[in-house]
Amino acid sequence: MYLADSRSTKAAAAPDPRPGRRPAAVPGAVLALGAVSLITDVSSEMVTAVLPLYVVAQLGLSPLGFGLLDGINNGVGALVRLAGGHLADRGGRGHKVVAGLGYGLSALCKPLLLLAHTLPAISAVLAADRTGKGLRTAPRDAMISLATEPAHRGRAFGVHRAMDTTGALLGPLVAFAVLRATVDGYDAVFAVSGCIALLGVLVLVLFVPRRIVPAAPAVQLPEPARPLLRDALGLLRRPELRRLTVCATLLGLTTVSDSFLYLLLQREGDLPVHLFPLLPLGTAAFFLLLALPLGTLADRIGRRRLFLAGHGVLLLGYGLVLGPWHGVPAVVAVLLLHGTFYAATDGVLAAATAGAVPAQHQGAGQALVGTGQALARFACSLAFGAAWSLWGGRTALAVTTAALAVSAVLASFVLRTPDEVPA
Repeated sequence: MYLADSRSTKAAAAPDPRPGRRPAAVPGAVLALGAVSLITDVSSEMVTAVLPLYVVAQLGLSPLGFGLLDGINNGVGALVRLAGGHLADRGGRGHKVVAGLGYGLSALCKPLLLLAHTLPAISAVLAADRTGKGLRTAPRDAMISLATEPAHRGRAFGVHRAMDTTGALLGPLVAFAVLRATVDGYDAVFAVSGCIALLGVLVLVLFVPRRIVPAAPAVQLPEPARPLLRDALGLLRRPELRRLTVCATLLGLTTVSDSFLYLLLQREGDLPVHLFPLLPLGTAAFFLLLALPLGTLADRIGRRRLFLAGHGVLLLGYGLVLGPWHGVPAVVAVLLLHGTFYAATDGVLAAATAGAVPAQHQGAGQALVGTGQALARFACSLAFGAAWSLWGGRTALAVTTAALAVSAVLASFVLRTPDEVPA
Protein backbone atom coordinates (compact mmCIF):
# COMPACT_ATOMS: atom_id res chain seq x y z
CA MET A 1 0.00 0.00 0.00
CA TYR A 2 1.43 3.31 -1.04
CA LEU A 3 0.28 6.52 0.55
CA ALA A 4 2.55 8.82 -1.42
CA ASP A 5 1.46 12.04 -3.09
CA SER A 6 0.20 11.30 -6.55
CA ARG A 7 2.08 13.42 -9.06
CA SER A 8 3.31 16.14 -6.68
CA THR A 9 6.63 14.49 -5.99
CA LYS A 10 7.08 13.84 -9.71
CA ALA A 11 6.72 17.48 -10.65
CA ALA A 12 10.42 18.02 -10.13
CA ALA A 13 10.96 17.75 -13.86
CA ALA A 14 9.65 21.27 -14.34
CA PRO A 15 12.30 23.38 -16.05
CA ASP A 16 14.28 25.95 -14.13
CA PRO A 17 13.09 29.39 -15.28
CA ARG A 18 16.64 30.73 -14.79
CA PRO A 19 18.87 28.99 -17.38
CA GLY A 20 22.38 28.21 -16.26
CA ARG A 21 21.50 28.39 -12.56
CA ARG A 22 20.79 25.48 -10.30
CA PRO A 23 17.73 26.27 -8.14
CA ALA A 24 18.37 26.35 -4.42
CA ALA A 25 16.76 23.53 -2.46
CA VAL A 26 16.08 26.04 0.31
CA PRO A 27 15.63 29.57 -1.14
CA GLY A 28 16.57 32.73 0.73
CA ALA A 29 12.90 33.69 1.12
CA VAL A 30 12.33 30.48 3.10
CA LEU A 31 15.27 31.28 5.39
CA ALA A 32 13.98 34.82 5.95
CA LEU A 33 10.52 33.53 6.79
CA GLY A 34 12.14 30.98 9.07
CA ALA A 35 13.90 33.77 10.95
CA VAL A 36 10.60 35.61 11.40
CA SER A 37 8.95 32.44 12.69
CA LEU A 38 11.88 31.73 15.01
CA ILE A 39 11.62 35.13 16.69
CA THR A 40 7.82 35.06 16.80
CA ASP A 41 7.79 31.58 18.32
CA VAL A 42 10.11 32.68 21.11
CA SER A 43 7.44 35.23 21.97
CA SER A 44 4.47 32.89 21.56
CA GLU A 45 5.97 29.95 23.42
CA MET A 46 6.90 32.15 26.36
CA VAL A 47 3.19 32.71 26.88
CA THR A 48 2.18 29.14 26.00
CA ALA A 49 4.67 27.72 28.49
CA VAL A 50 3.22 29.56 31.48
CA LEU A 51 -0.43 29.91 30.47
CA PRO A 52 -1.74 26.53 31.77
CA LEU A 53 -0.35 27.07 35.27
CA TYR A 54 -1.25 30.77 35.22
CA VAL A 55 -4.94 30.16 34.57
CA VAL A 56 -5.34 26.89 36.53
CA ALA A 57 -3.11 27.51 39.55
CA GLN A 58 -3.17 31.30 39.90
CA LEU A 59 -6.59 32.20 38.49
CA GLY A 60 -8.26 28.97 39.65
CA LEU A 61 -9.96 27.89 36.41
CA SER A 62 -11.42 24.39 36.20
CA PRO A 63 -10.25 21.90 33.55
CA LEU A 64 -13.44 22.67 31.60
CA GLY A 65 -12.68 26.40 31.76
CA PHE A 66 -9.14 25.77 30.62
CA GLY A 67 -10.47 23.55 27.82
CA LEU A 68 -12.50 26.51 26.56
CA LEU A 69 -9.49 28.79 26.82
CA ASP A 70 -7.19 26.29 25.12
CA GLY A 71 -9.75 25.74 22.40
CA ILE A 72 -9.78 29.46 21.71
CA ASN A 73 -5.99 29.47 21.69
CA ASN A 74 -5.91 26.71 19.05
CA GLY A 75 -9.10 27.17 17.06
CA VAL A 76 -10.37 30.73 16.78
CA GLY A 77 -7.72 31.65 14.21
CA ALA A 78 -9.26 29.05 11.92
CA LEU A 79 -12.25 31.31 11.41
CA VAL A 80 -10.10 33.86 9.59
CA ARG A 81 -7.70 31.51 7.78
CA LEU A 82 -9.87 31.27 4.69
CA ALA A 83 -10.16 35.05 4.46
CA GLY A 84 -6.43 35.46 5.03
CA GLY A 85 -5.52 32.86 2.42
CA HIS A 86 -7.92 34.33 -0.12
CA LEU A 87 -6.76 37.92 0.40
CA ALA A 88 -3.13 36.84 0.10
CA ASP A 89 -3.83 35.13 -3.27
CA ARG A 90 -5.18 38.28 -4.87
CA GLY A 91 -1.92 39.09 -6.62
CA GLY A 92 0.76 41.71 -6.11
CA ARG A 93 2.30 41.81 -2.65
CA GLY A 94 -0.69 40.23 -0.95
CA HIS A 95 1.11 37.36 0.74
CA LYS A 96 3.58 39.54 2.62
CA VAL A 97 1.04 42.23 3.47
CA VAL A 98 -1.50 39.81 4.95
CA ALA A 99 1.20 37.89 6.80
CA GLY A 100 2.53 41.19 8.19
CA LEU A 101 -0.92 42.16 9.46
CA GLY A 102 -1.18 38.82 11.23
CA TYR A 103 2.22 39.06 12.87
CA GLY A 104 1.55 42.64 13.91
CA LEU A 105 -1.82 41.83 15.50
CA SER A 106 -0.31 39.00 17.54
CA ALA A 107 2.53 41.24 18.69
CA LEU A 108 0.09 43.85 19.96
CA CYS A 109 -1.86 41.26 21.96
CA LYS A 110 1.02 40.06 24.16
CA PRO A 111 1.18 43.16 26.41
CA LEU A 112 -2.62 43.12 26.77
CA LEU A 113 -2.30 39.95 28.86
CA LEU A 114 -0.93 42.24 31.59
CA LEU A 115 -4.43 43.69 31.92
CA ALA A 116 -6.44 40.46 31.59
CA HIS A 117 -7.18 38.63 34.85
CA THR A 118 -10.54 36.97 34.17
CA LEU A 119 -11.60 34.21 31.78
CA PRO A 120 -13.57 36.54 29.45
CA ALA A 121 -10.70 39.05 29.26
CA ILE A 122 -8.03 36.42 28.66
CA SER A 123 -10.28 34.70 26.11
CA ALA A 124 -10.72 37.97 24.20
CA VAL A 125 -6.96 38.63 24.09
CA LEU A 126 -6.19 35.08 22.99
CA ALA A 127 -8.92 35.27 20.34
CA ALA A 128 -7.28 38.38 18.87
CA ASP A 129 -3.84 36.75 19.07
CA ARG A 130 -5.07 33.63 17.29
CA THR A 131 -6.78 35.82 14.70
CA GLY A 132 -3.34 37.16 13.90
CA LYS A 133 -2.00 33.62 13.63
CA GLY A 134 -4.89 32.67 11.37
CA LEU A 135 -4.15 35.60 9.07
CA ARG A 136 -0.43 34.89 8.75
CA THR A 137 -0.19 31.09 8.55
CA ALA A 138 -1.62 30.46 5.07
CA PRO A 139 0.21 33.36 3.35
CA ARG A 140 3.48 32.31 4.99
CA ASP A 141 3.13 28.69 3.84
CA ALA A 142 2.07 29.87 0.40
CA MET A 143 5.26 31.96 0.10
CA ILE A 144 7.34 28.93 1.08
CA SER A 145 5.53 26.76 -1.49
CA LEU A 146 5.87 29.28 -4.30
CA ALA A 147 9.54 29.98 -3.66
CA THR A 148 10.58 26.30 -3.62
CA GLU A 149 10.93 23.68 -6.35
CA PRO A 150 8.17 21.03 -5.94
CA ALA A 151 10.67 18.20 -5.40
CA HIS A 152 12.21 20.03 -2.43
CA ARG A 153 9.11 21.29 -0.66
CA GLY A 154 9.30 18.72 2.11
CA ARG A 155 12.88 19.80 2.82
CA ALA A 156 12.01 23.51 2.63
CA PHE A 157 9.13 23.13 5.06
CA GLY A 158 11.39 21.00 7.23
CA VAL A 159 13.99 23.80 7.36
CA HIS A 160 11.32 26.38 8.11
CA ARG A 161 9.76 24.24 10.84
CA ALA A 162 13.20 23.58 12.31
CA MET A 163 13.84 27.32 12.57
CA ASP A 164 10.32 27.87 13.89
CA THR A 165 10.92 25.14 16.47
CA THR A 166 14.19 26.71 17.52
CA GLY A 167 12.05 29.60 18.69
CA ALA A 168 9.71 27.16 20.42
CA LEU A 169 12.77 25.69 22.11
CA LEU A 170 14.05 29.06 23.30
CA GLY A 171 10.66 30.44 24.37
CA PRO A 172 10.13 28.19 27.42
CA LEU A 173 13.78 28.74 28.43
CA VAL A 174 13.30 32.49 28.38
CA ALA A 175 10.01 32.15 30.28
CA PHE A 176 11.69 29.90 32.84
CA ALA A 177 14.52 32.41 33.30
CA VAL A 178 12.13 35.35 33.63
CA LEU A 179 9.97 33.49 36.18
CA ARG A 180 13.03 32.68 38.28
CA ALA A 181 14.57 36.15 38.06
CA THR A 182 11.59 38.42 38.71
CA VAL A 183 9.08 39.02 41.49
CA ASP A 184 6.02 39.53 39.26
CA GLY A 185 7.00 36.62 37.07
CA TYR A 186 3.91 36.22 34.87
CA ASP A 187 3.62 39.93 34.10
CA ALA A 188 7.31 40.07 33.22
CA VAL A 189 6.89 37.11 30.86
CA PHE A 190 4.03 38.84 29.03
CA ALA A 191 5.97 42.12 28.73
CA VAL A 192 9.16 40.52 27.38
CA SER A 193 7.08 38.41 25.00
CA GLY A 194 5.54 41.54 23.47
CA CYS A 195 8.95 43.13 22.84
CA ILE A 196 10.26 40.01 21.10
CA ALA A 197 7.13 39.77 18.93
CA LEU A 198 7.69 43.32 17.65
CA LEU A 199 11.23 42.35 16.65
CA GLY A 200 9.78 39.54 14.52
CA VAL A 201 7.54 42.00 12.67
CA LEU A 202 10.55 44.22 11.97
CA VAL A 203 12.51 41.30 10.47
CA LEU A 204 9.54 40.46 8.23
CA VAL A 205 9.32 44.02 6.93
CA LEU A 206 13.05 44.35 6.25
CA PHE A 207 14.13 40.93 4.98
CA VAL A 208 11.22 39.01 3.43
CA PRO A 209 10.84 39.77 -0.32
CA ARG A 210 7.85 41.86 -1.24
CA ARG A 211 6.85 39.49 -4.05
CA ILE A 212 7.59 35.77 -4.38
CA VAL A 213 8.21 34.58 -7.94
CA PRO A 214 7.03 30.95 -8.33
CA ALA A 215 9.99 28.59 -8.73
CA ALA A 216 8.11 25.88 -10.62
CA PRO A 217 4.46 25.36 -9.65
CA ALA A 218 3.47 21.72 -9.27
CA VAL A 219 0.03 22.47 -10.74
CA GLN A 220 -0.41 25.28 -13.24
CA LEU A 221 -3.84 26.19 -14.48
CA PRO A 222 -5.10 29.21 -16.47
CA GLU A 223 -6.64 31.00 -13.49
CA PRO A 224 -7.46 34.72 -13.24
CA ALA A 225 -4.80 36.98 -11.78
CA ARG A 226 -7.13 38.00 -8.95
CA PRO A 227 -9.01 34.88 -7.82
CA LEU A 228 -12.53 35.19 -6.48
CA LEU A 229 -13.58 33.81 -3.10
CA ARG A 230 -15.84 31.25 -4.76
CA ASP A 231 -12.80 29.97 -6.69
CA ALA A 232 -10.97 29.44 -3.41
CA LEU A 233 -13.88 27.54 -1.83
CA GLY A 234 -14.27 25.55 -5.02
CA LEU A 235 -10.83 24.05 -4.45
CA LEU A 236 -12.53 21.39 -2.35
CA ARG A 237 -13.81 19.93 -5.62
CA ARG A 238 -10.24 18.80 -6.24
CA PRO A 239 -10.09 15.19 -4.98
CA GLU A 240 -6.53 15.38 -3.61
CA LEU A 241 -7.19 18.53 -1.59
CA ARG A 242 -10.56 17.24 -0.38
CA ARG A 243 -8.98 14.02 0.92
CA LEU A 244 -6.24 15.93 2.73
CA THR A 245 -8.78 18.27 4.33
CA VAL A 246 -11.00 15.40 5.47
CA CYS A 247 -8.10 13.48 6.99
CA ALA A 248 -6.55 16.52 8.69
CA THR A 249 -9.95 17.29 10.21
CA LEU A 250 -10.64 13.71 11.28
CA LEU A 251 -7.26 13.30 12.96
CA GLY A 252 -7.45 16.76 14.53
CA LEU A 253 -10.67 15.76 16.29
CA THR A 254 -8.72 13.15 18.26
CA THR A 255 -5.46 15.01 18.91
CA VAL A 256 -5.10 16.21 22.50
CA SER A 257 -3.74 19.75 22.79
CA ASP A 258 -0.19 20.22 23.97
CA SER A 259 -1.26 22.02 27.12
CA PHE A 260 -3.48 19.18 28.31
CA LEU A 261 -0.76 16.64 27.56
CA TYR A 262 1.79 18.63 29.58
CA LEU A 263 -0.64 18.97 32.50
CA LEU A 264 -1.12 15.18 32.49
CA LEU A 265 2.63 14.59 32.32
CA GLN A 266 3.27 16.97 35.20
CA ARG A 267 0.67 15.27 37.38
CA GLU A 268 1.51 11.68 36.44
CA GLY A 269 5.23 12.27 36.84
CA ASP A 270 4.95 14.37 40.01
CA LEU A 271 7.16 17.05 38.48
CA PRO A 272 7.78 20.24 40.53
CA VAL A 273 5.62 23.13 39.37
CA HIS A 274 8.59 25.34 38.50
CA LEU A 275 9.73 22.72 35.95
CA PHE A 276 6.43 22.80 34.06
CA PRO A 277 7.56 25.48 31.54
CA LEU A 278 10.38 23.12 30.49
CA LEU A 279 8.04 20.39 29.20
CA PRO A 280 7.40 22.17 25.87
CA LEU A 281 11.18 22.45 25.66
CA GLY A 282 11.51 18.70 25.32
CA THR A 283 8.95 18.49 22.52
CA ALA A 284 10.59 21.42 20.72
CA ALA A 285 14.09 19.92 21.04
CA PHE A 286 13.09 16.65 19.38
CA PHE A 287 11.00 18.49 16.78
CA LEU A 288 14.05 20.61 15.94
CA LEU A 289 16.31 17.58 15.53
CA LEU A 290 13.87 15.67 13.32
CA ALA A 291 12.08 18.33 11.24
CA LEU A 292 14.65 18.48 8.43
CA PRO A 293 15.43 14.74 8.13
CA LEU A 294 11.74 13.79 8.23
CA GLY A 295 10.85 16.55 5.75
CA THR A 296 13.49 15.20 3.37
CA LEU A 297 12.23 11.65 3.96
CA ALA A 298 8.70 12.79 3.07
CA ASP A 299 9.97 13.99 -0.33
CA ARG A 300 11.27 10.46 -0.95
CA ILE A 301 8.65 8.10 0.43
CA GLY A 302 5.49 10.21 0.19
CA ARG A 303 4.16 13.00 2.35
CA ARG A 304 0.79 11.40 3.07
CA ARG A 305 2.41 8.20 4.24
CA LEU A 306 4.67 10.05 6.67
CA PHE A 307 1.75 12.17 7.86
CA LEU A 308 -0.14 9.04 8.87
CA ALA A 309 2.95 7.47 10.43
CA GLY A 310 3.34 10.55 12.60
CA HIS A 311 -0.08 9.94 14.13
CA GLY A 312 0.95 6.36 14.83
CA VAL A 313 3.88 7.74 16.82
CA LEU A 314 1.48 9.98 18.73
CA LEU A 315 -0.57 6.92 19.67
CA LEU A 316 2.54 5.40 21.22
CA GLY A 317 3.05 8.57 23.23
CA TYR A 318 -0.49 8.48 24.59
CA GLY A 319 0.01 4.82 25.47
CA LEU A 320 3.10 5.67 27.52
CA VAL A 321 1.20 8.33 29.48
CA LEU A 322 -1.49 5.77 30.29
CA GLY A 323 0.97 2.97 31.09
CA PRO A 324 2.50 1.99 34.42
CA TRP A 325 5.93 3.46 33.63
CA HIS A 326 6.33 6.84 35.37
CA GLY A 327 9.10 9.20 36.37
CA VAL A 328 11.54 11.33 34.42
CA PRO A 329 12.53 8.63 31.85
CA ALA A 330 8.88 8.14 30.93
CA VAL A 331 8.38 11.89 30.58
CA VAL A 332 11.42 12.14 28.27
CA ALA A 333 10.15 9.25 26.15
CA VAL A 334 6.73 10.87 25.75
CA LEU A 335 8.32 14.18 24.76
CA LEU A 336 10.47 12.36 22.19
CA LEU A 337 7.41 10.77 20.61
CA HIS A 338 5.51 14.07 20.78
CA GLY A 339 8.30 15.93 19.00
CA THR A 340 8.54 13.18 16.37
CA PHE A 341 4.81 13.48 15.75
CA TYR A 342 5.12 17.18 14.97
CA ALA A 343 8.20 16.69 12.77
CA ALA A 344 6.33 14.06 10.74
CA THR A 345 3.08 16.01 10.34
CA ASP A 346 3.33 19.79 10.60
CA GLY A 347 5.42 20.87 7.62
CA VAL A 348 4.72 17.58 5.83
CA LEU A 349 1.00 18.34 5.62
CA ALA A 350 1.73 21.82 4.24
CA ALA A 351 4.07 20.33 1.61
CA ALA A 352 1.42 17.78 0.60
CA THR A 353 -1.17 20.55 0.31
CA ALA A 354 1.14 22.63 -1.89
CA GLY A 355 1.24 19.86 -4.48
CA ALA A 356 -2.54 19.55 -4.62
CA VAL A 357 -3.53 23.11 -5.63
CA PRO A 358 -2.66 25.59 -8.41
CA ALA A 359 0.00 28.22 -7.80
CA GLN A 360 -2.67 30.94 -7.96
CA HIS A 361 -4.49 29.41 -4.98
CA GLN A 362 -1.65 28.36 -2.70
CA GLY A 363 -2.82 30.64 0.12
CA ALA A 364 -6.43 29.47 -0.08
CA GLY A 365 -5.42 25.82 -0.36
CA GLN A 366 -3.23 26.00 2.73
CA ALA A 367 -6.04 27.83 4.55
CA LEU A 368 -8.66 25.20 3.70
CA VAL A 369 -6.63 22.32 5.12
CA GLY A 370 -5.42 24.36 8.09
CA THR A 371 -8.93 25.55 8.88
CA GLY A 372 -10.30 22.03 9.01
CA GLN A 373 -7.50 20.88 11.27
CA ALA A 374 -7.68 23.91 13.59
CA LEU A 375 -11.46 23.76 14.01
CA ALA A 376 -11.20 20.06 14.77
CA ARG A 377 -8.57 20.68 17.43
CA PHE A 378 -10.75 23.43 18.89
CA ALA A 379 -13.59 20.91 19.25
CA CYS A 380 -11.19 18.36 20.74
CA SER A 381 -10.01 20.83 23.39
CA LEU A 382 -13.59 21.55 24.46
CA ALA A 383 -14.51 17.86 24.54
CA PHE A 384 -11.33 16.83 26.35
CA GLY A 385 -11.77 19.55 28.99
CA ALA A 386 -15.35 18.40 29.61
CA ALA A 387 -14.30 14.74 29.74
CA TRP A 388 -11.50 15.56 32.20
CA SER A 389 -13.98 17.37 34.46
CA LEU A 390 -16.41 14.42 34.36
CA TRP A 391 -14.13 11.37 34.34
CA GLY A 392 -10.63 12.54 35.19
CA GLY A 393 -7.59 13.10 33.00
CA ARG A 394 -6.51 9.46 32.54
CA THR A 395 -9.95 8.26 31.46
CA ALA A 396 -10.33 11.19 29.08
CA LEU A 397 -6.97 10.38 27.49
CA ALA A 398 -7.85 6.68 27.20
CA VAL A 399 -11.04 7.49 25.31
CA THR A 400 -9.20 9.94 23.04
CA THR A 401 -6.47 7.38 22.33
CA ALA A 402 -9.01 4.81 21.20
CA ALA A 403 -10.71 7.40 18.99
CA LEU A 404 -7.36 8.41 17.45
CA ALA A 405 -6.61 4.78 16.58
CA VAL A 406 -9.94 4.49 14.76
CA SER A 407 -9.41 7.83 13.01
CA ALA A 408 -5.95 6.80 11.80
CA VAL A 409 -7.34 3.62 10.23
CA LEU A 410 -10.12 5.56 8.50
CA ALA A 411 -7.65 8.20 7.27
CA SER A 412 -5.42 5.53 5.73
CA PHE A 413 -8.35 4.41 3.57
CA VAL A 414 -9.34 7.96 2.62
CA LEU A 415 -5.81 8.80 1.45
CA ARG A 416 -5.42 5.58 -0.51
CA THR A 417 -6.46 6.18 -4.13
CA PRO A 418 -6.66 3.71 -7.04
CA ASP A 419 -3.99 5.42 -9.17
CA GLU A 420 -1.32 5.75 -6.49
CA VAL A 421 2.26 4.92 -7.38
CA PRO A 422 5.39 4.78 -5.23
CA ALA A 423 7.03 8.15 -4.56
